[in-house]
Amino acid sequence: MSRRLPVIHGITEHDAGPYRMERLDLEFGNGERRLYERLHGRGHGAVAVVPMLDAETVLLIREYAAGVHRYELGLVKGRIDAGETPEQAANRELMEEAGYGARDVRVLRGLTLAPTYMSHQTHLVLARDLYPQRLAGDEPELPEVVPWKLADLGQLILQEDFSEGRTIAGLFIVREWLQRHDGR
Repeated sequence: MSRRLPVIHGITEHDAGPYRMERLDLEFGNGERRLYERLHGRGHGAVAVVPMLDAETVLLIREYAAGVHRYELGLVKGRIDAGETPEQAANRELMEEAGYGARDVRVLRGLTLAPTYMSHQTHLVLARDLYPQRLAGDEPELPEVVPWKLADLGQLILQEDFSEGRTIAGLFIVREWLQRHDGR
């Protein structure tokens, strides 16, 4: 079923830390009028990187996650800086967080966190043909690099310290993409 997008009659804004909060005055196709709120990230989006050490092994990182106050296992992630492409940002973040660069970097798709109230977009990036290369990052401590076999994804998703949605979705998407594209 195809629906016409609601008409925006007005938008009010205010700052909300690293986000901008917007209140939208919307009118739906059936005449219903409602106020919706959404968060807009400041910046140029983000990347979640799936670095493949070889055809079967992904490199995960374990780093402190303030939102849940524990160390969390997940993908290399970070913001896209002004003037960077998602591919450039992914390679930079990979060097900063995992100590590797990649010769083959490709964006597979966009992911959202909570599309009903956030505009934030994360580019899922596959990184292959890795080589050792470290850049200084902004992390207070170097993340621990943890190699993991994609074939053991079922075991990984049951771990207490593995809960971030973009990471879980990203690994399943990459596993499917690699199966369909014969690893290259």
